Amino acid sequence: MPEGHSVHRITRQFERNFVGHVVRASSPQGRFAQGAADLDGRRATDARAVGKQMFLGFEGDRWLRVHLGMYGAWDFAGDILMDATIASANGRMGQTNQRGTFLDSANPDAVVLDSAGENSITSIGAPRKTRLRMSESEKEGATLDTFPPEPIGQVRVRLLTETVCADLRGPTACEVLDPAQVEAIVAKLGPDPLLDPGPAAEERFTTVVRRKPTPIGLLLMDQNVVAGIGNVYRAELLFRARLNPHTPGRLVPEEVVRDLWRDWAKLLAIGVETGQMMTMDDLDPEAYRAAMASRDDRHWVYKREGQPCRVCGTNIVLEEMGARKLYWCPRCQA
Repeated sequence: MPEGHSVHRITRQFERNFVGHVVRASSPQGRFAQGAADLDGRRATDARAVGKQMFLGFEGDRWLRVHLGMYGAWDFAGDILMDATIASANGRMGQTNQRGTFLDSANPDAVVLDSAGENSITSIGAPRKTRLRMSESEKEGATLDTFPPEPIGQVRVRLLTETVCADLRGPTACEVLDPAQVEAIVAKLGPDPLLDPGPAAEERFTTVVRRKPTPIGLLLMDQNVVAGIGNVYRAELLFRARLNPHTPGRLVPEEVVRDLWRDWAKLLAIGVETGQMMTMDDLDPEAYRAAMASRDDRHWVYKREGQPCRVCGTNIVLEEMGARKLYWCPRCQA
């Protein structure tokens, strides 16, 4: 499932390319026809991310709410304008004039493309190769040399300006709301350190966790407790804290809870800047380049079941927690 860093990257892309422009909205698939008709011809006024939820504001107090869920993703095409953050995470394997993560600002060729397309600016969301427009176009015989491109696959909603096109496929939620409805949804979500990096958000997270009997491995995935954390970040945060995922929240020492919050803020910022869920620190240049190029080299425990722990050599365990796969080291996280 796309995690908080992806949604913040998508939001920044909409801020740079859509806010301030009149937007043509349509639903090639037909399932969002009424909502698209309501938004069509309105000027985009705002773009916000709260955890895994994205809200696009339009004239007339209309808001498009999108939750990508397990399979959703946005595909962008056209003359995409990039800010510094988007540029640092710009690239997809096999496409020209697109770059990966910059490792040396003095050397524009020192970039790394992720082998799975994780740091793409043109397809952000569910990490499925079928999400990549290039792969889909080759399979279905579509062409990319016209603008706007022909809709490919089941496009729930298309947002179009004179220069940029954004296609949404496979979301869990896609709906038009009024401001009061948006406020009600946001009020239920836990804090997001990119929106509120201050002490109040840390205190809110700490207080909620330390009064719960629920295992910390479940609390980190509860979007009402903290916004944006998914399966990858959960496993990596718990390992970095050397914390057993089954520990009840109320038994986790206060300082450890605060450290979890601060580490989440750090990793989330790295994810937005690089487009990748980089969770390993203090890598030498060669190891960092390898990690940026391949997920297998940038995580401590995620997707490493049965392999030796990078710290103690104990085999990483895979189990199910909260209907999701959990990876952890039974020795380092005893």
